[in-house]
Amino acid sequence: MTNDRFGMRWGSAGGTSLTSIDEARAAARFAEQAGFDSFWISHATGVDPIVALACLGNDFPGIGEVGTSVVPLYGRHPVGLAQLARTAQNAVGWRFTLGVGTASKRHVEDALGLSWDKPFSYTREFMAALLPLLADEQAATDGEQVSAHAKLAIKAQATPILLAALGPRMLRFAGGRLAGTTLGQCGPRTISSHILPHLQAGAKAVGRDGSPRIMALVRICVTDDFAGAKTLAREISAQYQSNPSYANATKHEGLDDASDLHLIGSWGQVLDGLAEYAEAGATDLRIEVSAHDEKSRERTRVALADYLS
Repeated sequence: MTNDRFGMRWGSAGGTSLTSIDEARAAARFAEQAGFDSFWISHATGVDPIVALACLGNDFPGIGEVGTSVVPLYGRHPVGLAQLARTAQNAVGWRFTLGVGTASKRHVEDALGLSWDKPFSYTREFMAALLPLLADEQAATDGEQVSAHAKLAIKAQATPILLAALGPRMLRFAGGRLAGTTLGQCGPRTISSHILPHLQAGAKAVGRDGSPRIMALVRICVTDDFAGAKTLAREISAQYQSNPSYANATKHEGLDDASDLHLIGSWGQVLDGLAEYAEAGATDLRIEVSAHDEKSRERTRVALADYLS
């Protein structure tokens, strides 16, 4: 089927539950065979995404970009993270993009036992150390929360960074200093009226040319069983709504039910929904097959492969 992909890069989301390198390899194999432009592994309780992608190496040369979405900054240090990222960059032949974020207050404090204090300042200080390290330069910074004085000896090209951001300051920072933003549960209305303007303002403030990247996570299911898919969508969305930033994004989208962001129905209906992200200003899609049964999962995967190939 001939398509223009709406002028966006189409990425495949490997998901949050990959329990082994073999599972990561199978997910990457599907992404390559289906014709995706990129492949992403999330950081959750499964395999470490940077390590997993480095293990895959050049096994899938047909995928133009591989990356993480997202690695939490809390619990890591810029030197250690840069070491991992540059190693992965070397392993995959300069196709690696690092997606990072502060995670949520609950995750940082409850799961890691750390203080989620001044997350924007923490991010800015972390990047002041990380950016030069990823560009094969010396890090020499002393911050209130993050300091680093080091230079790495790893052969790798500079690694682009996508920052998970929803707040105005984070978005402006991403637009001004980084490659762009990677979004979780965030709809097209919010992208066009909130995400894009702040990113562009950040880029304009420092005189950057070009538009920062906006990668939107979109969960889809091609199925005739709307009720079954909707039940799963509500379960997944409930996890996001416990985060105040995503709850606010749902309100900004004008939705009472965040599960409405899941695209469920025929392939034509799903495609119409994806087109709205392009119209809103998204440059990249990170598509996750979110199916409640194996029949719908396979039907969705086949539809994607037919469209992209």
